[in-house]
Amino acid sequence: MKIVTRVTQLLEIEKPIIQAGMIWCSGWELASAVSNAGGLGIIGAGSMYPDVLKNQIQKCKAATNKPFAVNVPLLYSSLEEHLQTIVDAKVPIVFTSAGNPKLWTKHLQSHGCKVVHVVSSAAFAAKCESVGCDAIVAEGFEAGGHNGREETTTLCLIPNVRKACTLPLIAAGGIACGASMLAALALGAEAVQVGTRFVASYESSAHQAFKNKVINSKEGDTLLALKKLVPVRLLKNNFFDEINKMENACATVDDLVAHLGRGRAKKGMFEGDLDAGELEIGQAAANFNTMQSAESIVNSMMLAYEEALNRVHFLSK
Repeated sequence: MKIVTRVTQLLEIEKPIIQAGMIWCSGWELASAVSNAGGLGIIGAGSMYPDVLKNQIQKCKAATNKPFAVNVPLLYSSLEEHLQTIVDAKVPIVFTSAGNPKLWTKHLQSHGCKVVHVVSSAAFAAKCESVGCDAIVAEGFEAGGHNGREETTTLCLIPNVRKACTLPLIAAGGIACGASMLAALALGAEAVQVGTRFVASYESSAHQAFKNKVINSKEGDTLLALKKLVPVRLLKNNFFDEINKMENACATVDDLVAHLGRGRAKKGMFEGDLDAGELEIGQAAANFNTMQSAESIVNSMMLAYEEALNRVHFLSK
């Protein structure tokens, strides 16, 4: 089944499925596999040193001749080096997040990059349109990792964003199957971004222990934490319990920062420390319980999308 939208045309992809650029989970192997399957793969640069990103881009180019992207958090300490690497390597698409899109969008576009910015509210979506972004990702708070302070669910966020701006719209947050993709498109999105489901893929760079934890998780096993800093959705573990107790005891921001320390996400997701690590994952983890290849995930989502669409057509008769 072929789905053509403004997003698929803009990004030159066959299927409206975009893999999220997740720290510690989204290396070149996953990005190239998703792109080769007809979606858009993304290298998550937020956890990479500049020389690592260069190597990742080179390997991705060798593994696919299809479009891929790099996700760059705009608050990253090596931001300028990362953006120069992207420009020099002629990466066709950049997903930016966690910062002001006005600062770098025109610069990247002047070097031939298409710029997609991630937002968590209709107000930020309108801002992206005003500064000339090519498209936006609207991410609901079901998503794993860092979330918007508004805590708006995807079901409410997508129609609000659709009313607020005219940019090509990608929905994210809680989307892990074809039926949820159909729902997002019905609400006004033109593609979906999928993170949690791709963490539990063979090509993901996440530690196998973390992958196993994800596929064995159940409803309610993730919650928002660290709201005084930047809200982040985590799987419950010893680290989560420690943070939760500190927040309930009205810990200060400085206390939380000190306890968080450095490298906590790497410890959990990349090194597999399921007790002391930060395990960022979305609510959609409760919706599946198997490991799959990236290609199989893309294809099964497309098949389930068609089945859901046929079911809706049947119900409407």
